[in-house]
Amino acid sequence: MSTTHTPRIAVVGSLNMDLVLQVQHAPGPGETVLADTLHLVPGGKGGNQAVACARQGAQVALFGRVGDDGYGHTLRAGLDADGIDHSGVQTDAQTTTGVAAITVEATGQNRIVVVPGANGRFVLDAVALGTALQGAGGLVLQFETPLPQVLAAAAQAHAAGCPVLLNPSPIQPLPDAMWPLVHTLVVNEVEAAALAGQNVTTPADAAQAAQALRAKGPAQVVVTLGAAGAVAADAAGNRYHPGLAVRAVDTTAAGDTFLGALAVALASGEPLDAAVREGIRASALCVTQPGAQPSIPTRAAVAHSPQPPAWSHL
Repeated sequence: MSTTHTPRIAVVGSLNMDLVLQVQHAPGPGETVLADTLHLVPGGKGGNQAVACARQGAQVALFGRVGDDGYGHTLRAGLDADGIDHSGVQTDAQTTTGVAAITVEATGQNRIVVVPGANGRFVLDAVALGTALQGAGGLVLQFETPLPQVLAAAAQAHAAGCPVLLNPSPIQPLPDAMWPLVHTLVVNEVEAAALAGQNVTTPADAAQAAQALRAKGPAQVVVTLGAAGAVAADAAGNRYHPGLAVRAVDTTAAGDTFLGALAVALASGEPLDAAVREGIRASALCVTQPGAQPSIPTRAAVAHSPQPPAWSHL
């Protein structure tokens, strides 16, 4: 990663307080289980991705919405601790801060239910975003805030010549107008399958889906495959990047951590394959620790972590 400048990244997205329940297994229909522990930690895909970018060395401006309540104040304090500019985070006196209830099984797998709260009332401040986009190396977006606002942010960044990185999660169909605005699309295998209309279980499947999605407009598509790694697709073709073998404790922030590391590497001028490798290294470290934002590693930690195996053409 280049050390000659500090990349600047804007993030538009959600902020939640995560209520994390550690359980041996998630309850089935009609079943009650006892949790081992309960943790309250800052989360939300927008907040997580902003923190991931900041901890990888970027200067970050975050735009979102929280309630005028204890959770909202706690989330702002966490952003301060990571040096994130949250002047674009609105305070809503009419509703509460978003909350996510997360059950994490002994295997590290999780199930998440989100109450959007203030996130669902986010309204884009185009003037403030325009200032943040000046000289920025990327705008990071996801779908936990209202879709019309996400589309407006993407259009503004595209018009300003700022690359748009979109993680369409929670998955929903992209408006036709969104596709040509996206420079880099980052999806997991479930999202890739839904958007491409095909099964995605192997790297070869992911490569096929990625090229189908590229045909809709994005210059680059990355399909993450969990522990199996990721597939990168662009005009040069498809490459499979194997994952790193680690003992997963909590996978909640793995995707957001991957996206943050990828975004910072791209904004620093790294090619797509190098950026994907940074994402794999960062997310592999992330899943070895509990909690969403507490588990997101720093740039120094990633720099001292193992390199993924060599990638191969598909």
